[in-house]
Amino acid sequence: AALALHVRRVGFDPATGVWRARGLPPCNLWYYRYAVEAFVRATGRVERNLVTDPYSVSLSTNSTRSQIVDLADKELAPAGWATTPKPPLAAPEDSVIYELHVRDFSLHDHTVPEVERGTYKAFTRLNSNGMHHLEALAEAGLTHLHLLPVFDIATIDEDRARRVEPDEALLQTFPPDSPRQQEIVDALRTRDGFNWGYDPYHYTVPEGSYATDPDGPARIVEFRAMVQSLNRIGLRVVLDVVYNHTHASGQSAHSVLDRIVPGYYHRLDADGRVETSTCCANTATEHAMMEKLMVDSLLTWARAYKVDGFRFDLMGHHMVENMLAVRAALDALTPERDGVDGRAIILYGEAWNFGEVVGDRRGRNAGQHNIGGTGIGAFNDRFRDALRGGNPFGEPREQGFITGLYFEPNEAEQRSPEAQRRQLLEYADWLRVGLAGNLRHFRFETADGRHLTGGEVRYNGHPAGYTLDPQEHVPYVSAHDNETLFDILQLKAAAGTSLAERVRLNNLAISLVMLAQGLPFFHAGDDLLRSKSMDRNSFDSGDWFNKLDFTYETNNWGVGLPLRAENEARWPLMARLLADPALRPGSAEILAAAAHFRELLRVRRSSRLFRLRTAAEVQRRLSFLNTGPGQLAGLIVMRLLNVEPELRDEPYRQVVALFNAAPHRQVLAAEVFRGGRLHLHPVLATSADPVVRQARFDPVIGTFVIPGRTAAVFVEPE
Repeated sequence: AALALHVRRVGFDPATGVWRARGLPPCNLWYYRYAVEAFVRATGRVERNLVTDPYSVSLSTNSTRSQIVDLADKELAPAGWATTPKPPLAAPEDSVIYELHVRDFSLHDHTVPEVERGTYKAFTRLNSNGMHHLEALAEAGLTHLHLLPVFDIATIDEDRARRVEPDEALLQTFPPDSPRQQEIVDALRTRDGFNWGYDPYHYTVPEGSYATDPDGPARIVEFRAMVQSLNRIGLRVVLDVVYNHTHASGQSAHSVLDRIVPGYYHRLDADGRVETSTCCANTATEHAMMEKLMVDSLLTWARAYKVDGFRFDLMGHHMVENMLAVRAALDALTPERDGVDGRAIILYGEAWNFGEVVGDRRGRNAGQHNIGGTGIGAFNDRFRDALRGGNPFGEPREQGFITGLYFEPNEAEQRSPEAQRRQLLEYADWLRVGLAGNLRHFRFETADGRHLTGGEVRYNGHPAGYTLDPQEHVPYVSAHDNETLFDILQLKAAAGTSLAERVRLNNLAISLVMLAQGLPFFHAGDDLLRSKSMDRNSFDSGDWFNKLDFTYETNNWGVGLPLRAENEARWPLMARLLADPALRPGSAEILAAAAHFRELLRVRRSSRLFRLRTAAEVQRRLSFLNTGPGQLAGLIVMRLLNVEPELRDEPYRQVVALFNAAPHRQVLAAEVFRGGRLHLHPVLATSADPVVRQARFDPVIGTFVIPGRTAAVFVEPE
């Protein structure tokens, strides 16, 4: 209101469509809203809306008012902000990404002051358990920390005093297979402080519930301090962004865009209704001003917050031209002019092709089928499904390459051994395509003896390979969506599989993702056997089911049956597993998995052959042995050669990575290796895992011996 009294000189530029207010008195930190009159089709009349600014850069608590701030104000930056250097990154393919939720990171970390748990400031506590964990990963070779949404979220009350959290002391008293925990969590989940945050309210303001003070610019300072702290320990920062939808539309209290220009910013169906295939109100980035909002927002995050990458939620709902506009705008940022190198900012996302955009119905959408050649990464569901088995929407016990298919079928497997073997070999071919960067044109011998390209190999009727460059490939086996890696292994492994063997399955999956060409992606806790007590969609399951423990004492397995709404049909199966004390990891198993993860980070970092830059390099330097119809089932053998032109500063003439999914050792003899000087990689030769140390190479006959459920890497020095 105070601002409105002073806005006198308002002008409209018809050439740009921009309104400008001039001659204002000093108004820094003033709060404001826009008064907008617009015809609303749904109500059939002109409505007068008081609306916050879609371009807000600061907000009051719970986003009721926008706030005027100057993001260049030195008072809004931590000491040393302008001069803190970025961790080095020679190329996108050097990236290894770790996906983490801000609240999960520190809420249960008692080495963080209580008032800072679950906040940005927790990342500035360098002596906390969580920061020690991240620093150890960075020292081993992790490059990027991916944060689940941290823009202003509509579904969390930012006033901590008004939130109600479950009594965890009470929750701990119930059995591991009890439904009581989820009943208590479910009753409070609209009032607690947890949500994944895929509920955009204002795209370009840090979320206030993660700040120690949500009212005004404290969130700006604390967010920057978080980025600075992570940079100082060697990690770049990726933001999970959700421009494909808003939390609300129409005249809803949480609707911003649609109350300013009704019907423009959202994608409509033939009857004028807002499309909701993404679960919420879909935006229309094919419209010029919605694309501009997205690009301008991303530039602000890059310039003002020095963000190093963006992961696009449901990227396939954007158009290719939108993503290319983003790439071009970021590429234009320079250290001299903008304080950041935009070309070093990585982009990747979910290139799923569904909903009203499927089949390019609204233009060339940024799906897997169109992503090749953009330089933008796409998650590889082929790789995930081959490793785990089946897909997230079918029978949860369907087994895959690493979960016991053919060798140790579980009680749900009804196919003949020969049919299982055929499926296992098909999965191995999908994995070979993925190990080679999921390149559309990479050629190799498939299980049926044909020599096909990645694009000719079929994945449920679609091309398995879809990239044209390794940086467009994001291999993964788990993410925040669906069950954690450990939980899916518990579901899929045969009943008699010991806990020690289940840990080996976990580690084998990590190895395949880590050593694939592209940008390996991991869910926080993949390295710690993280469990959500088998919750397959923990977006609003509270801190209880999403707990991370950086003391390495527990992995959160067996904390009760997960929420009824998403999981009840599976409760009988889950209860049997959760109640079995033999399946609960202790600190020894968790520490073993953590050690393996860090060892594989070091292996990947040790050789540029695991981080090839172009499709041509991959085709020239990477090949597979043990292929075709006569192959040893369950054994993938990848060979990497430092052939002409030789890679600069590469310590190895060749690298051979072998992935054995069988529960028993396998022996591979190949004439091409006879007389070779190969030896177990130095990191693995001193591994914390005594089994991998048993891997052997005999140069006299060119034979490898690989223990069961083990990944082994052999190297030949230059």
